[in-house]
Amino acid sequence: MIAGNEITLAFTGASGAPYGLRLLEALVAADYTVHLLVSSAAKVVFKTEHDIAIPGNPESANAFFTDYCQAKSGQIRVYGKEEWFSPVASGSAAPKRMVVCPCSTSTLSSVATGASNNLVERAADVVLKERGQLILVVREMPLSSIHLQNCLTLSNLGVTIMPAAPGFYHQPKTLDDIVNFVVARILDHIGIEQDLMMRWGYGK
Repeated sequence: MIAGNEITLAFTGASGAPYGLRLLEALVAADYTVHLLVSSAAKVVFKTEHDIAIPGNPESANAFFTDYCQAKSGQIRVYGKEEWFSPVASGSAAPKRMVVCPCSTSTLSSVATGASNNLVERAADVVLKERGQLILVVREMPLSSIHLQNCLTLSNLGVTIMPAAPGFYHQPKTLDDIVNFVVARILDHIGIEQDLMMRWGYGK
């Protein structure tokens, strides 16, 4: 039976590793079980932007993220990119919610065309076909007409497209403030209570 507090999170090879990592921390803090998918390109991005070397072996990566987020045993479950027998690969077992953060335009394109060439793409395809909630935190600028068409295609299918475009009305003082803004909006859409950001109209 799929629990209501399970979610799939994917890191792909777009700039924006801090967003993904903070979101993972927030999901763990909210006592969610996270099915985590990490693309090969994402590992390069995490090393470049966060100086984090994600282990290539899924079991080692699982131990790494569990320790990093101080998660409970089994709370984070990392799968290999071709682990086709993992729960996220099947509509009968996958969580009904998935976030790709950051989402590369390559992943955006693959999801829009139903490519399913790796587990990230297949997991997203499963959520789509099962009429679940899929959020893509697209990180690219400028966006070409191809990117925009792919966004429109998926939006018309019910996917939430959330470009990593932080607001500044909360007068951020640090990089963490900017990261928290985007992650807070993601959590709002998932339906998870958050105190990362002061809401509009509720004072400074």
